[in-house]
Amino acid sequence: MAVVWASLSVSIAAHARPTTGVADPPAALLGNEPLAPLPPAPASDPDKARLGEKLFHDVRLSRGGTLACASCHRLDQGGSDNHVRSPSSRDGEPLDFNAPTVFNAALNFRLNWRGNFRTFEEQNEKVLLDPRLMNTTWEELLPKLRADPDYSAAFAAIYGDGPEPAHVLDALATFERSLLTPDARFDRYLRGQRGAITEAEEQGYRLFKGYGCATCHQGVNVGGNLFQRFGIFDDPFSGAHPMSKADLGRFAITGQEEDRHVFRVPSLRNVDVTAPYFHDGRAPTLERAVEIMARTQLGKVLTEQEIGLIVRFLHTLTGVYRGRSLNPDADRSP
Repeated sequence: MAVVWASLSVSIAAHARPTTGVADPPAALLGNEPLAPLPPAPASDPDKARLGEKLFHDVRLSRGGTLACASCHRLDQGGSDNHVRSPSSRDGEPLDFNAPTVFNAALNFRLNWRGNFRTFEEQNEKVLLDPRLMNTTWEELLPKLRADPDYSAAFAAIYGDGPEPAHVLDALATFERSLLTPDARFDRYLRGQRGAITEAEEQGYRLFKGYGCATCHQGVNVGGNLFQRFGIFDDPFSGAHPMSKADLGRFAITGQEEDRHVFRVPSLRNVDVTAPYFHDGRAPTLERAVEIMARTQLGKVLTEQEIGLIVRFLHTLTGVYRGRSLNPDADRSP
């Protein structure tokens, strides 16, 4: 899949030409755009979601009470933690990957940078038991939950029994699937509200499409639904720090040469509040990230003005969670 999409990206980038002006939006936006509005969060059992939210923020899910899921996936910071790489709970050393946002992760076809999990349930169990992450065991965690009267009552009311591994994982996953951020200004634009974005932001979107960025960053999640090699036209690892296992991408899992440096394409939803960027957090700003992507993935050297316009468009992808924009200061309707 990665090879096919890499070829397609090269083809589109080689033949597409960005527009230099801003034309009126097409009459039927949803019929011919590579992006689609984000849907509202699906209906779910509210009691399960509340229980999952409580678990998500509870440090007792980690050994020694040092970390909660929300420690690395802060809902007040775009669903990540804004660190280059989060510290390990075991020794404080940086983890292998930059923490991806949990917002809209339910819309990704795979989870994590290497796409090594298909469901929240299997990912959450791995995180709970991993010595460098939550560093717990079921034998340690379940007695703590069962000793809490509120947890015992909630699990019994929902599942008919006390806390069990499947119950914990189900409640966490139910909450995480609710973490969608619809109603970004760009969503309103796609629904036909022409004034939802500015002329400069619309021009940035046309550059985004014209240069082929939307080949991989498309659909309702503006990415997250395919694998791609990092470094098609230029090697992003040359001259950098010594190659790590994380830099190998899916190759570290499959051992197949075609998967070397291949990662799950990240969603660009709320990207203005999830710095730093890339699997290793190498890009501290959106401007730097756009410059790297243009050079390595498209073989293009963009002007400062072009980068600025694309970044303006990316700011319109900031959505709303529980009635509030994730970036109320920077993401205002013009």
